[in-house]
Amino acid sequence: MSVMSEQAPQRPRPAWVWTAGVIAAVLLWWAVYRQLPGLSEWLVSLLPVARDSHAGSALAFFFYDVPKVMMLLTLIVFAMGVVRSFFSPEKTRTLLSGRREGLANAMAAGLGVLTPFCSCSAVPLFIGFVSAGIPLGVTFSFLIAAPMVNEVALVLLIGLVGWPVAAVYLGFGLAIAIVAGWVIGRLHLEGWLQDWVREIHAGDAMAPGDEALTLPDRYRQGIEAVREIFAKVWLWIILGIGMGALIHGYVPEDLMVRIMGADAWWSVPAAVLMGIPMYTNAAGVIPIVEALLGKGAALGTVLAFMMSVIALSLPEMIILRQVLKLRLIAVFISVVACGILAVGFLFNALF
Repeated sequence: MSVMSEQAPQRPRPAWVWTAGVIAAVLLWWAVYRQLPGLSEWLVSLLPVARDSHAGSALAFFFYDVPKVMMLLTLIVFAMGVVRSFFSPEKTRTLLSGRREGLANAMAAGLGVLTPFCSCSAVPLFIGFVSAGIPLGVTFSFLIAAPMVNEVALVLLIGLVGWPVAAVYLGFGLAIAIVAGWVIGRLHLEGWLQDWVREIHAGDAMAPGDEALTLPDRYRQGIEAVREIFAKVWLWIILGIGMGALIHGYVPEDLMVRIMGADAWWSVPAAVLMGIPMYTNAAGVIPIVEALLGKGAALGTVLAFMMSVIALSLPEMIILRQVLKLRLIAVFISVVACGILAVGFLFNALF
């Protein structure tokens, strides 16, 4: 009888059990999150450094931001992993096919926000879009919005500078993706794609799957998304927070104001040029943004820096080189950089 019981298949947990577990986990998350400021101060007090020293200030920043960003990332990626289960790449391609430009650009940019694809996964999707016959400009709207205006940056910005600024960032980020994609589409630059990309033809594999996912399946996809994203970004998060801690603790405020203050007209283009060689993601760059703002840097300049790091990073350009000819990469960089510069100058004027 014991052998038969061991061979009996386990019954899957019902959906309400999964939902109750998710709600309990969120409540526990909130309880722990509220204790982070006190925890960071307690950790600094255990070390042989003065709290008001440069080292003490840097360590307090580091001890607070590491768990804060990790916890926010866990919650956001899980939620967007569940959302992503409704927006598979195949369904995304089908949704954009046959739409008029303009509307399709807006839809592509919106999907770029809702689907948390980084540059590494956005480029293969870019190839799939082109091969499926979606206009080039529409694919660029997705390619720009996917890394630059993502759910991690938005939620972390809300916690950092408040929802009004984050909402303006969202609006202008979408505007950049839509307008830049539309402009590139009007230029009719399909001949500047690499030959092998233009020769690809969409096959039956592009059709969306018709299998229905249950609610537990979607929760599992959210958990898997957390595992996958953390494996890729945890080191960059710690490095970004470490850089932010050094800025917070050791960089003089007057120096940062002179370099990245609103009064220095050249600070916005300089911030864009500084951000291009860097390689990190939204979760890794937000702590640097927090430290720069804390030192008196202008909001528009800092946002321009952040957007250039995320949307114009050198590694992404290297990946795109396998898909685009150099002339089209130059057009892409020029159009996006102009949009980022406009956002930087506008935010400096408004805030």
